[in-house]
Amino acid sequence: MSGRIEKSDEEWREQLSEEAYVVARCGGTERAFTGKYWNYKGVGVYCCACCGKELFSSDCKYDSGSGWPSFWQPVDGECVSEKTDTSHGMVRVEVVCQRCQAHLGHVFPDGPPPTGLRYCMNSASLRFVERTT
Repeated sequence: MSGRIEKSDEEWREQLSEEAYVVARCGGTERAFTGKYWNYKGVGVYCCACCGKELFSSDCKYDSGSGWPSFWQPVDGECVSEKTDTSHGMVRVEVVCQRCQAHLGHVFPDGPPPTGLRYCMNSASLRFVERTT
């Protein structure tokens, strides 16, 4: 899969669960410690729940204590984009899927080495694909 994916609001609603729609398409956030993947230990890749683009490897996942799946880097520099988010009275860096612009979460400068970054993602925006080899 490559190229930009654009769908109507109605098409996204038909494709996604209500929670995934609210989080990924409307910029919502799931409650901490409630998402499917916050404490998940599988080996594989986390893909965009909307378009299937590979986003984060389990090799870069760590327990940040935040209650959301956290990664110290995406699979490559092309899979996510960053935007300034000034909602909720603060300035944060929003992370979106490069292909479909789904809201994934936020990135913070308080992560572990080697990047020092914490990509704090919403489980509702992700789909896990287990590594078979």
